[in-house]
Amino acid sequence: MSLKRKAADVATAEVKKPKANASITSFFGPPKTSPSSVAKDNNPSKPSTEPAVPIAFDKGKWLSTLSDEQKALLQLEIHTLDESWLSVLKDEITSKEFLNLKRFLQSEVEAGHKVFPPSADVYSWSRHTPLPTVKAVILGQDPYHNHNQAHGLCFSVRPPTPAPPSLKNMYTALRKDYPTFQPPPNNSGLLTPWADNGVLLLNTCLTVRAHMANSHANKGWERFTQKVIDTVAAKRTRGVVFLAWGTPAQKRTAGINGSKHLVLKSVHPSPLSAHRGFLDCGHFKKANEWLKERYGDDGVIDWNLNVSPEKAGV
Repeated sequence: MSLKRKAADVATAEVKKPKANASITSFFGPPKTSPSSVAKDNNPSKPSTEPAVPIAFDKGKWLSTLSDEQKALLQLEIHTLDESWLSVLKDEITSKEFLNLKRFLQSEVEAGHKVFPPSADVYSWSRHTPLPTVKAVILGQDPYHNHNQAHGLCFSVRPPTPAPPSLKNMYTALRKDYPTFQPPPNNSGLLTPWADNGVLLLNTCLTVRAHMANSHANKGWERFTQKVIDTVAAKRTRGVVFLAWGTPAQKRTAGINGSKHLVLKSVHPSPLSAHRGFLDCGHFKKANEWLKERYGDDGVIDWNLNVSPEKAGV
């Protein structure tokens, strides 16, 4: 099976890179992107592995049911969460637990802490990979916590930040599955082509305080992202591939129906564990073999990352 499909399959748009989120307005207010720029993320040309089903969701009507406090706390979700996801997560984000999470994040900003990723990127996974397009799910843990790293897709970093060690090990494993695979030029770690091709790149926590790993763990994100995983399992009825690398990711996928979906398990690609089986796990090829059986050639994932910056959404 060829690694490369047509480069034109790669969707081209990403939300405009935001300015540093130095204030509460920048983190919780609408991002500095126009509605049309957000809509470009929902590229109708992106491949879907099953027929699109119209979403019976009246966003305006739903907004009218929110209290003023809910509207204030949920500005980021209202304006940047792709509507295909908002329609199925609307009850979760108005739950007591999620609103408490948003209050915690508000207190972080009010205390002067920088939060990563930039506000408009927190839900970029939802815009690059709308629910009807999900073919596979790769689960990460905590966002990268240094400047110009996290942008809402697990394991991915924006140029010119070089690919982190775990991602380099993913490249190594990919090359073993597909010898023609070449890492992106300039040691890049940008994974938007995967996301645009149906790979949901989801972290367990969606935010982190700058330079403090796991600082937003156990604040509420875990419940929300588990809901995202469960939604994929419930809504993508013809089946998707879950790539669960490491014990935390495997716990997240413990309830997945193995007769409907494929769950591929391995140690984490971190240099601390990759040598214990990840490098030879064969997951990238196994995922495509399973998807081809389910959906035919149009269902397989193009793992190629050697595309132009414009096509990669830079």
